[in-house]
Amino acid sequence: MKQTFLHRPGLEIEADFSHENPPMFRYRLSATTVGASAAPRTVCAIMQNPSYACVEFADKSVQVLERVVFEKDYREFQGVERLVVVNQFAFIQTNGFVGTDDQIGARNEVAIDQAIEQAEIVLVAWGKDNGYMQRQNDIIRIIQDHRGKSLLQTSRHPSRVIYDGFIQEFST
Repeated sequence: MKQTFLHRPGLEIEADFSHENPPMFRYRLSATTVGASAAPRTVCAIMQNPSYACVEFADKSVQVLERVVFEKDYREFQGVERLVVVNQFAFIQTNGFVGTDDQIGARNEVAIDQAIEQAEIVLVAWGKDNGYMQRQNDIIRIIQDHRGKSLLQTSRHPSRVIYDGFIQEFST
């Protein structure tokens, strides 16, 4: 039985899934503070692959990022009103993920590019133990196409959070 995590209070959640029933891919999940400005300051977080988070409920990693961006006192996220989560691979899978090309998802490159374009801050949050180097390099090239963004990374995967030292400057 999977553990269910709720989205943090005071957030409006939107998601973009593929159209199969049930969907096989999640391209984007966004959390915006209730009453946000028309052009909210935005963080684009890029993780490995989606688990079960959707509009109705979060998973552990999404809930951790919501806490980090909206509730913890990180100076990097002051004034942020929207978090957009995209993934290296859009394929929805909680356990046993293998990261093949067919798990990237047909609309994933566009979703990543648009999320980065809309954000002031890009947070690479796929963790240090993510072994998909070719895919990481593909994503880094997309990030580099968007100049002027603040680039950060997490010290570990969000599901394994230790808040002290969790947010760092991005380094390759």
